Amino acid sequence: MTTADDFRRVALTFEGAVDFRVGRRIFATLASQAQGYGNLVLTPEAQAQFVEDAPELFVPIAGGWGRMGMTHIRLAAADEDTLAGALHQAWKLRVAKNARTTTRKRKRP
Repeated sequence: MTTADDFRRVALTFEGAVDFRVGRRIFATLASQAQGYGNLVLTPEAQAQFVEDAPELFVPIAGGWGRMGMTHIRLAAADEDTLAGALHQAWKLRVAKNARTTTRKRKRP
């Protein structure tokens, strides 16, 4: 069982992570903490894999946000290793996206 405090503590262990952001871009939030969820910014493909592997832990956020990959993790049901793995995946995806964005900006005339 993990808590919002665990979510926050683990998220902030990743290189460059400040307030659920890396490179000033969000990779996770506690916006749904009152409902017992942490939120992860994943790709739709990564989301589908998490939901398939552990539907009791991972739920797409309703609506358009969910279709873009935003995913709930049920904090009370998750162990710390699973939480850390999911947060790490969200962090890695954000770092990679930040790098692609920076590269595109440099190539513009």
